[in-house]
Amino acid sequence: MKRSRLVTGGLAAVALFALTACGGSEPADGRTTLTYLSWTAEPQMTPLLEAFEEAHPDIVVEASYAPPVAEYIQTLQTRVLSGTAPDVFMIAAENKTSLIDGQHVVDLTGEAFLDKIPEFNQETYGRDGKVYGMSVSSWAAGYLYNKDLLAQVGHDTVPETWDEFLQLCKDLEAAGITPFLESVDQMPTTVSAWVGAKTATMDPSLDEQIFSGESTFEEQWTPILEEYDRLYTEGIVSPDVVGLDGDMIRDEFANGRVAMINAGPWVINPVREAAPDLEFGFAPVPAFPGSEPYLAGAATPGYAINAKADEEQQAAAKKFLEFIATPEAMEIFEEQTNDVTVTSDFEPTPDEAFAPLVPAIREGELYLPMIAWQRSEDVLNVEAVAQVQRMIQGQVTPQQVAQALDTKLAAS
Repeated sequence: MKRSRLVTGGLAAVALFALTACGGSEPADGRTTLTYLSWTAEPQMTPLLEAFEEAHPDIVVEASYAPPVAEYIQTLQTRVLSGTAPDVFMIAAENKTSLIDGQHVVDLTGEAFLDKIPEFNQETYGRDGKVYGMSVSSWAAGYLYNKDLLAQVGHDTVPETWDEFLQLCKDLEAAGITPFLESVDQMPTTVSAWVGAKTATMDPSLDEQIFSGESTFEEQWTPILEEYDRLYTEGIVSPDVVGLDGDMIRDEFANGRVAMINAGPWVINPVREAAPDLEFGFAPVPAFPGSEPYLAGAATPGYAINAKADEEQQAAAKKFLEFIATPEAMEIFEEQTNDVTVTSDFEPTPDEAFAPLVPAIREGELYLPMIAWQRSEDVLNVEAVAQVQRMIQGQVTPQQVAQALDTKLAAS
């Protein structure tokens, strides 16, 4: 079956689903129509949907697509508010609070397909012991390194501690090699990993303490930001990095102009295409003093069921989620997306360069502020990125960055 055309934008989305709101019309042959808004692009999702329809010939999937992140969130919000939300859609860090608070998603707690899903992924899209989205994979970012450039200064990988890493950077610089670049148009990978390593040792968690008022960003984040700022105050990385996005930094790496960058598995194919002979590997973010190496990352968006869909559509939706969690579907999903799958009955086969990070990913040893923050995630994230960029440019101190987050949280 040919999949539906790409549909994006609020007005087009409403037009498409005006005839299929809350379950949609039934095809002439009597099959159940299941409407689905996909976060994954049409070429990657089509094989999975075709496999589902082959396994369930009584159900036809009416799919539409919107790219992440901002356009997807806006498209879904438009449909939810207009009463034309699809039967199945993705619950993400950016919309989970509004979807759960608005009672727009079905509680999946107790469904058999969740037995395959790790606790970390269930908790990411749950609340108060209930689960509202089935997340079947996770992602992580650490440091990507050029093996040949590191070998020139006597290293075969990224050191495990931050002090050793800074020394490596200085050794590379002395050899005429740009040591490190990190994209800061979003929360820096290094900062996220360090906060994650810290909160992994705390009970209650770092974020629980901040959001309950027991602690503050100033208390918990200032030491981390001070250490991170050494990259710039010690001249290892130029403040001009604020003008580079992730793709630009990836291209600098692919062209052999920088030894290490922050990166995740999404850069693997572009780097291999641009530089087929480049030897590279991945490593966790070096340990913050007194901590352990860690990864920035999160559970990928989860499959959620529209709470306003009728009983027949919800039943079909649960069959869809059940199928998505099968080894057959996971094999297709991995092949199409390169995501690290986490279901218990399927073993992923990642790219060799990324393989060292996979055990931690599947164990949920990951952290991302946008996921962990308990409210005002978008507002806090925008403020954090803006203030970190100001810190890099020498306009504010690390302590002032943390104080600004406290001020923004108090006003939310």
